[in-house]
Amino acid sequence: MMLWFEFSWMLEPAAWAGLLTLVIIEIVLGIDNLVFIAILADKLPPAQRDRARVLGLSLALVMRLVLLAAISWLMGLTRPLFVLFEHGFSGRDLILIGGGLFLIYKATSELHDHLNAATAHQGRNRGHYAAFSVVVAQIVALDAVFSIDSVITAVGMVDHLMVMMIAVIIAVGLMLLASKPLTRFVGEHPTVILLCLGFLLMIGFSLVAEGMGLHIPKGYLYGAIGFSILIELMHEWRRRNEDRAGARLGARRARTADAVMRLISGGDMSLEQRAGEPLRDEGDDDDAAVFGADERRMVRGVLSMADKPISAVMTLRRDLDCVDLDEPLSVQQTQLRESTHATLVAIRGGERDAPLGVVHKKRLIDTLLTQAPLALETLVEQPLVLLENTSLVEALRQFQRSGALIAFVVDEFGTLEGVVTLFDILMDIAEEDPQAQGAQAKIRRVSADCYEIDASEDVVDVNQQLPEPLPLGRNYTSLGGLVVDRLETLPYIGARVEIERWQVEVRDVERHRIRRVRLCLAQPE
Repeated sequence: MMLWFEFSWMLEPAAWAGLLTLVIIEIVLGIDNLVFIAILADKLPPAQRDRARVLGLSLALVMRLVLLAAISWLMGLTRPLFVLFEHGFSGRDLILIGGGLFLIYKATSELHDHLNAATAHQGRNRGHYAAFSVVVAQIVALDAVFSIDSVITAVGMVDHLMVMMIAVIIAVGLMLLASKPLTRFVGEHPTVILLCLGFLLMIGFSLVAEGMGLHIPKGYLYGAIGFSILIELMHEWRRRNEDRAGARLGARRARTADAVMRLISGGDMSLEQRAGEPLRDEGDDDDAAVFGADERRMVRGVLSMADKPISAVMTLRRDLDCVDLDEPLSVQQTQLRESTHATLVAIRGGERDAPLGVVHKKRLIDTLLTQAPLALETLVEQPLVLLENTSLVEALRQFQRSGALIAFVVDEFGTLEGVVTLFDILMDIAEEDPQAQGAQAKIRRVSADCYEIDASEDVVDVNQQLPEPLPLGRNYTSLGGLVVDRLETLPYIGARVEIERWQVEVRDVERHRIRRVRLCLAQPE
């Protein structure tokens, strides 16, 4: 018979060894509970997450202590209640099956919300979060399932009730200390959320299987979880190394470009000049620059060509003018007439991501002059095709080799991302005069160390106007892409992220696209 307050076990070395082993096992068994609480707490407003986390683990502790106190009733749950398909189902089995099905449903619905771009973080972007009572109710429901499994394990390992209670208290206390950094880490890394949801899905299936009488060793589950976490850590490590390497390369290129710009500027380029202040004109004084402002802008554009992918200057797919070959001739004529471009993309069935080629209006004029019947299918030409990560230098080289004037920009799967012309590259080299009348202020200096910038601007171009460069990367080209890459979630107005020494705030968002951001340089301590 187990007594509430029995201290004779303290003189038994085997009891101390059992206590240590039970603490470790209770922590391992509580990992899935901890992950579930971290995911649910992330759905609450930031001010309520700590309260939900502490309340969830406290309820788990209370529930386990109560179950230990009612240990005779708990052991009765292992007696079969009925037999189905030659398997006896006990109360514990029914609880495990119900909890497993709930866990499968919850993990599946959360995975759907995170993988569906139309709904992912939609409520949070609008300022709506889950109700605190709903989240707590879900935590309590899963606490019951995990607590029963944990307590039954404790009863099977140790004979002293006091040892069981001490082990449970120590394990939950350690989990409480680890829960805050885990919750913060899960909230900051959506890929980890997906990984954890996959764990919960796997644990849910294992609970259902165990309730059905199919025992799956815990070592298999935790081995798979540990291996997946190791792969995720290696992926994160590789990504950070790539970002550091890109930043170092970008810094070397920036220093070289600055040295060239100082040479052609006739002296040192001041911070005001780099930040978009008016440049001196030739003849202003004896120390005037050898090259004019327009020439210096063009040289700067040439120096930055190797850092820019072709996707930085292309026209996006959604902005293209298309002519649909499946439409009637009258509709095609309307599409041709309303377009202001000399070249249109030929498609079928409205599928912009699978173009057939391009149609040049000049060819239409040639056809009309010969009074031949108009058949757009015969006028479709195949343009040059470039990968989206091709640099401007390589793109210019391919334009020269092929003699083409227009190219499709595709991703690694061959899906159309946009269209670029030779004129687009030349315009990027020439750059826009920031002092020209009517020029849009894409980079506006708010204060000495703060800038408000159009998020569509290329990171390379932005770095030419900033005192401290932003990091370059393979996963983005524009400033908005950099911010989304670091946010690791869909953007919303007011979202903040720290990038190198810059504090970045999202100022305007349209249809999940960042329009403008504010960058403020943090002063060194």
